[in-house]
Amino acid sequence: MSYKDEFLEIFREKVDRPGVNDLLDWLENKTDFFTAPASTKYHCACHEGLVMHSISVYKVMVEKHFEEGDNPESFAICALLHDLCKTGFYKTSTRNVKNEETGKWEKVPYYAIEDKFPFGHGEKSVFLIERFMRLKPDEAIAIRWHMGEFDGPNGFSVSQAYEKYPLAVKLHLADLESTYLRERNTSTVNN
Repeated sequence: MSYKDEFLEIFREKVDRPGVNDLLDWLENKTDFFTAPASTKYHCACHEGLVMHSISVYKVMVEKHFEEGDNPESFAICALLHDLCKTGFYKTSTRNVKNEETGKWEKVPYYAIEDKFPFGHGEKSVFLIERFMRLKPDEAIAIRWHMGEFDGPNGFSVSQAYEKYPLAVKLHLADLESTYLRERNTSTVNN
């Protein structure tokens, strides 16, 4: 099963909310979500890296953090869409790198950032989702703060969000584990 098929299977099974079909149509037909990388050179910096990362975060979140009383739909929405802000964000480019064996400079492909809508990270994902489908407050907070303190100086806001919304903590932890532990070897443009 392809990453796209796996994503769509999970999403369609777990999410039943007004606007979901329009959101999925937009993802499939008007974005690069299913082909984009998740980063320029770190985790999942490869073709389909964004969807790979989204599925990985979902799996970690369910495996490690799902407890009785948690909402499976919220877990799917948050994990699978937390990095929606990365659609239309990267472009393939080339740069010169010296070949250590030959001593000659060669053009190699890499991913560069080309942010066409600089609206922040988590808040941009929330904005894009809400164009199609309403989020519950805990979902919006979880997606907004999934980067934790990596998302710039936020004072006490992130602490207050985590204290009030356990879903936000769970998404942040799943994102960290997926990025830094499970996806270490997925960082090449030609992957």
